[in-house]
Parts: sequence; C-alpha cells; structure tokens
Amino acid sequence: MARFEKHIFICMNERDETASRPSCLNEGSKKVKAALKDAIKDAGLKHQVRASQAGCLDQCEHAPVMVVYPDGVWYGFVKPSDAEEIVTEHLVGGRPVERLRLAESCVNTADCPHRKKKQSK
Repeated sequence: MARFEKHIFICMNERDETASRPSCLNEGSKKVKAALKDAIKDAGLKHQVRASQAGCLDQCEHAPVMVVYPDGVWYGFVKPSDAEEIVTEHLVGGRPVERLRLAESCVNTADCPHRKKKQSK
C-alpha cells in the first residue's frame, strides 16, 4: 500500500469546562473529525489522505484546531461544515483555506492575540 500523501491531525484534547483554556473536544472536534473523514471518502481520497485524532496540539485558544502535514498548515475554529471546503480547496486543489488558517504569529507563540495574558501581581 502506498504512503499517505497528506495527514491531518485533529486535536481531541479534553479539559474540564472550568479550565483556564478551552479544549478542542468540548468545542466540537469529534464532529469535525467525522465530517473530514466523510469528505475525504466522498472525494475519493481515502487511500491518499488520513485524518487522525491527536492529543493536545497547544493551540487551545483556536479550538477546534487541526494541522495538515506535510504542508504544515494549521487551521483553527474549524466547524464540521468547513470539512468539505478544506478537502476540496486544500487537499484536492492545493490551496489552503485562508479564512480558517491560523496566522504564523499565532502558531506556537505566547504572543498570539487569542491567548489570554497572565495577570501581573
């Protein structure tokens, strides 16, 4: 069997509702994963693209979040209704969905404007 051309990791981390940061599972990532898997199958990409669940990707403020490899494209605030567009535009067409793409300034940085700043004492 050939290797997958693309691999999507969807965060499935779950935190308590009272946690200081949101969690992707509580924000609907399970439904996002199901919608992506259906859209991948419908597009005939079942053997070229794999959608897998991941633990925390540390982009909690953008929940639900996912990353497409080998492209290194991060998506945030993804809804199940976005799955078909991601598959059609990005996975088939090779054009990332810019309206969902996380800015470079938000990925793996404490300076992201979505991240709550710790209060000084």
